[in-house]
Amino acid sequence: MNTTDRTPVDLLRSALAGDAGRPLVTWYDDTTGERVELSVTTLANWVAKTANLLRDDLGAEPGDRLALLLPAHWQTAAWLLACASARVVPVIGGDPGDADLVVAGPDRLEEARECRGERVALSLRPLGARFPEPPEGFIDYAVAVPGQGDVFVPDEELEPGDEALVIDGIGWTADQVVEDARIEAAEMGLAPGDRVLCRLEWNHRRGLFAGFWAPLAVGGSVVICRPGAPIDDATLERRRETERVTRTVE
Repeated sequence: MNTTDRTPVDLLRSALAGDAGRPLVTWYDDTTGERVELSVTTLANWVAKTANLLRDDLGAEPGDRLALLLPAHWQTAAWLLACASARVVPVIGGDPGDADLVVAGPDRLEEARECRGERVALSLRPLGARFPEPPEGFIDYAVAVPGQGDVFVPDEELEPGDEALVIDGIGWTADQVVEDARIEAAEMGLAPGDRVLCRLEWNHRRGLFAGFWAPLAVGGSVVICRPGAPIDDATLERRRETERVTRTVE
């Protein structure tokens, strides 16, 4: 763990400076049988492409608010870090009508239409596949992101005091995200190398911090199991053993 990290962008940089080939985010969808594993390097590539999409194609500017209507998912992790990279504020649990732009999964498209700015839709299908039919009024993330640059160079770096996250009307600055992540990690007893299995949604503070920010802050990793998907105790136990899980949040 790098104690000098002050922003979510710093956390990703520290992960890259360490063992960049290690698994960082592993995703299971027990309704489809899907498993996706992203190394630090691979997630960072998705983050760079998404940040370029935000700034160059969607016209997002520092301080803009992005309604994040996504579940706990590996692509959600990429969007959270891309927002930090582009100095865009992800808003969870807010009114899309008040946001400058919106990102939504397939089950929240009608809600997302309240946003008058740019709208991005994610199919959340296996392997990040595109929609069979693009939703009217939305950019299909799976179509738009592959052609983006693999390196993102921000016009201005995210500063520790910049607003960086809003959940249910409560805001965090960039340094508060990192500090709360470290507090959560300490309360969970996390250490570098720990693997956290998360079965919680990320639409509230505990789910998001215990299931993503805290492992990232201490040099750990996360195994996300689709919340609400059916899984029996024996399968879950095998998964803990196979993935070398050291902590579980559910």
